[in-house]
Amino acid sequence: MSRTVVDPHIPLSLLRRGKVRDVYDVGDSELLLMVASDRVSAFDVVLPAEIPGKGAILNQISTWWLERTRDIVPNHLVTADPEEIVDRVPGLADSRGRWAWRSMLVRRLDPLPVECVVRGYLAGSAWAEYRRSGTLAGEPLPAGLEEAAALEPPVFSPATKAETGHDENITRDRLAGIVGDGIAARLEEASRALYARGREVAARSGLLLADTKFEFAAGEEGEVILIDELLTPDSSRYWPEDGYQPGSTPPALDKQPLRDYLEGLVGEGRWDRTPPGPELPQEVCTALRERYLDLFRRITGSEAVLS
Repeated sequence: MSRTVVDPHIPLSLLRRGKVRDVYDVGDSELLLMVASDRVSAFDVVLPAEIPGKGAILNQISTWWLERTRDIVPNHLVTADPEEIVDRVPGLADSRGRWAWRSMLVRRLDPLPVECVVRGYLAGSAWAEYRRSGTLAGEPLPAGLEEAAALEPPVFSPATKAETGHDENITRDRLAGIVGDGIAARLEEASRALYARGREVAARSGLLLADTKFEFAAGEEGEVILIDELLTPDSSRYWPEDGYQPGSTPPALDKQPLRDYLEGLVGEGRWDRTPPGPELPQEVCTALRERYLDLFRRITGSEAVLS
């Protein structure tokens, strides 16, 4: 959603408000400020509740990964350090408490209109499609797979990006038709390499990276550039390795408590998965926040800054 108003909390022009992230014009033709809010969404609906500190956790874990994957593919991150952001955008000094640690200064790029999903295990919408048709994004998979079965090699599963509503899984051929053969090949190569790095690092913490999604822009020389978030619990499904067994989906260190609560409301006929979303009880918000913090500690070995 495009806006030209100045946000009363952050004195910059708001260019786009996503489900979770807001993007601001900093007055530089090459830079943008991306701010992760405490908003929470599920089933493509932004809910009325906010999770205190969620934006800071997401921003810092994304920054952690972006700094450790530059050897695989270039990315949009310029800096997430509040001091460096103020040095570059002095007008943000007085509002620092509203954006510090939940924001990153990024390169201004044009996103490609696709998402790149890599799935190492058969779960979520992939499992639902496989049960219906034996396929994933229209591509056939081996017969007889169980829920949460490991996919070797992992499956590259692109999707269209929807501003509203649901993204649509697409085939490799359709991806090539949208972005061109060369870019499509580079997107798959980069996505697979990023997933492999994420899976390797997660394994050191006793975690399985079940699946994740990436977004990219195309550079002037035809290279692909990683943008948006990276390997966060909002964009990825992490499972504790303890107790993993094919045949049922393990509890994920992500929005699972939220999904479980909302599925209960749907089952009771109290919500139909359309806006407006329902209010959330405090215990659901607390459980979600604790999962995000636990994942941050396990991946990074440090504590998130929540001030």
